[in-house]
Amino acid sequence: MPDSIEGIILDRDRRGISALAPHLPDAFCDQAAALVLEHPGTAMIVTGFYILAAGAAETDGPPGAIAIGKALSSIGYDVVHVTDRYAAPLMSAIVGDEARVVDFPITDEAASKKFAKGLLSELKPSVIISIERCGPTDEGLYRNMRNLDIIEHTARVDTLFSDHPATVGIGDGGNEIGMGNLAEVVATEPSLVEKACVTTTTKLVIASVSNWGGYGLVAALSRRHGSNLLVSVDEEQELVKRVADMGAVDGMSTKSEHKVDGFTLEENSQTVARLHKLLDAEGVPHG
Repeated sequence: MPDSIEGIILDRDRRGISALAPHLPDAFCDQAAALVLEHPGTAMIVTGFYILAAGAAETDGPPGAIAIGKALSSIGYDVVHVTDRYAAPLMSAIVGDEARVVDFPITDEAASKKFAKGLLSELKPSVIISIERCGPTDEGLYRNMRNLDIIEHTARVDTLFSDHPATVGIGDGGNEIGMGNLAEVVATEPSLVEKACVTTTTKLVIASVSNWGGYGLVAALSRRHGSNLLVSVDEEQELVKRVADMGAVDGMSTKSEHKVDGFTLEENSQTVARLHKLLDAEGVPHG
């Protein structure tokens, strides 16, 4: 696995998320990519994790979501990003006219389900992808890594996933949408969250940092599509800088700085560079 996409995105694991790997297919990124490519049309990409101590969105998630969106847009998908009021302004500023951004309201469960139903009816997404997005536990609470409920600051976007047949979840801690696939396993790992998110997805991608999981998905899409769709190292660094400069914070320090989950720009870039090197070695041409 070390020389695989999955091995690269699970390297330098600081949280113990790799413990879930034996419970997933070896090529879980490839399986997720296959699902996405089997469902052309409109891709709905969900992200934005609220950091309670900072009152702001996290730097992990939006860069990966944008990288996925750019890749899918380049091969013909209509892309819609869904988040809530904490990440919507920065997502809108970065994607510009390239994709639509939906600000999902932070409201009660009934109103959330109604909004989700209307959005799904309007957009008819062929595939829905979540990256670093908090989902509910079996208690109905939205718990962060410190086990605190953040529902007052979190839109219930998990309501979009209930009945959709083609969904992907990307996470790194156990409390994200998609981790319901392995909720019982998450509960046995002391380094992960105490209560796993119970929202399931068709396919699950795990990574040491959720952004890296997004890049891994794009690398797998690139391999199957036959063209390198991955952002460059410079582009990835610029994405992290821009979201941080607009107020997003590092989830570890809770400060607005050019870091993701405690990893510096250069440390993050190592993952992108290694994925490019792997694709180059496999002869995947740049688009």
